[in-house]
Amino acid sequence: MQPLLKPDGRQSETALMVQRGAARLLRTANFAVLPEFTLASGRRADLIGIAGSGEIWIVEIKSSVEDFRSDGKWPEYQDYCDRLFFAIPSSLDPAIIPAETGLIVADRWGADILRQSAALNLHASRRKAVTLSFARAAALRLHGLYDPAADGL
Repeated sequence: MQPLLKPDGRQSETALMVQRGAARLLRTANFAVLPEFTLASGRRADLIGIAGSGEIWIVEIKSSVEDFRSDGKWPEYQDYCDRLFFAIPSSLDPAIIPAETGLIVADRWGADILRQSAALNLHASRRKAVTLSFARAAALRLHGLYDPAADGL
């Protein structure tokens, strides 16, 4: 069960700004979006979006060179999406981002895709599992907003 999202203090102000801009970009492209989404592997995607067509994108947010260098888990996300992107602030050099991933540059008001991600062709059974998990997480978060005491039941 994924509880209502509460700030956990791990995200920098820059990362939160990039998350907001990238989420707005996906919303304008008609994706339903969830931040901090836990995958079946136990890894937590910074941002996940599902389009009306069922296509699934994961966005990994990097706020600094140190943040990028200290995190080698991003290839594992490829097993859970159709496209994988990195989202960065404009102050970060895009040359550090792996060429095989998509690239989004974001600020607090929006974002632009600078490089499209290669298609990863998610298997149908994995797509179903991720979509179901996404739906449950979204519903539980919504329920937590209008009935916060329900988490203790």
